Amino acid sequence: MSPTQTQNMSSSSSSLSSSSVWLLSYIKLRFFSRIRRFLQSKTTRKRCTESKTGINQQQPEETEQQEEEVIKIMEKQREVDDDCVVLQKSVKKLHFGSWEEKEMAAIEIQRLAKQDVKIKKLMAELGVIHMLVSMVANEVVGRRRTAVKALIELANGTYTNKALMVEAGILSKLPKNVETVDESTRHEFAELLLSLSTLANTQFPVSSSEILPFLVGILESSAGSSVETKVLCIGTLYNLSAVLDNAGPLVSNGVVQTLLKLSSIKEVHCEKSLATLGNLVVTLMGKKAMEDNPLVPGSLIEILAWEDNPKCQELSAYILMILAHQSSAHREKMAKSGIVHVILEVALLGSPLAQKRALKLLQWFKDERQVRMGPHSGPQMGRIAMGSPVNPREAQEGKKLMKNLVKQSLHKNMEMITRRANACDDSTKLKALVISTSSKSLPY
Repeated sequence: MSPTQTQNMSSSSSSLSSSSVWLLSYIKLRFFSRIRRFLQSKTTRKRCTESKTGINQQQPEETEQQEEEVIKIMEKQREVDDDCVVLQKSVKKLHFGSWEEKEMAAIEIQRLAKQDVKIKKLMAELGVIHMLVSMVANEVVGRRRTAVKALIELANGTYTNKALMVEAGILSKLPKNVETVDESTRHEFAELLLSLSTLANTQFPVSSSEILPFLVGILESSAGSSVETKVLCIGTLYNLSAVLDNAGPLVSNGVVQTLLKLSSIKEVHCEKSLATLGNLVVTLMGKKAMEDNPLVPGSLIEILAWEDNPKCQELSAYILMILAHQSSAHREKMAKSGIVHVILEVALLGSPLAQKRALKLLQWFKDERQVRMGPHSGPQMGRIAMGSPVNPREAQEGKKLMKNLVKQSLHKNMEMITRRANACDDSTKLKALVISTSSKSLPY
């Protein structure tokens, strides 16, 4: 071993030992401070008791309770001292131990990181994050998963640790071929990326071009990933889509096509998929990608008819409004797909927000059909006349459909009124009883 290496190892060991000594001193100082505060509070309580009762001796029960509390604090302090020793050994093994020792150290670091945020920050200062990031690239699956689990705990609740992981190159350590990765490893990587993606909303840059192939690979994997793993990936895409600069990479990596397919599956958190598409549709690239996609507007109209999921109805109506605005070609495409009947039903039976958006769309189609578009009534481009049905049978079916929708709307409103009346039935009876009882004493 060269003198330079020996000097580096000695300096590292000295820094670790000094950090450990500092940590131990800090823990002992905090312990004695707690004991002092505890004794001071007991003394104050004793004085208050003596002033009120005149008794100068403590009751035996109170003395026993104090002793038990002191014993508990001392036992907890022993556990903290033990954890301090474990942390010192784990950091040393992680830096200088064999691969087996590094793996065991990562397990201990994961356990200790769950206890306190201050411990997480101390581990980062001791260089733990960089060593764990280097372990992620290990070919042994068990070691890689152990390192990822420890990083998940270290990233939880700390912006600094997340930033250090990105700086250490964790994104470049993502598996290149998702098909060769087992489901458990996929899930853990997806959980870590979801935590790191919250940096996208801050000024710290997150390279979406490194994350997106892995996320899309999981969502499009032929081997199949669990619903929970896909939900984590969609959540990461949503965080990234909140930044307008990420719209280009998201569209170029096929995220629009992937989310349109997943949004039709209720089990795979369709709300988050539609919310991500809603963030993308307000950009030029995102809107163009949706207009050119063969699944649009058919899949969105299908979601708009989900009566049991009002949130998805609202998001679908929002995306359709953006696509229909100032695009006569797309409005015509929507009309041919049968959107008018669906938005009419939503306008009568949907949630308040969905009704508002559906009525806006109806107004646009009505204005376009009558070729009387005002300056503020809706889309201002491409005025075309849709024509009216000339077949009496079609007109009769339309009237019948309208009557059925009105009946459904009235029935739904009556159900809501009945539920409210039943909920207020007891309070109404009580009020009537009070009024009838008090009115007997009135002279009129």
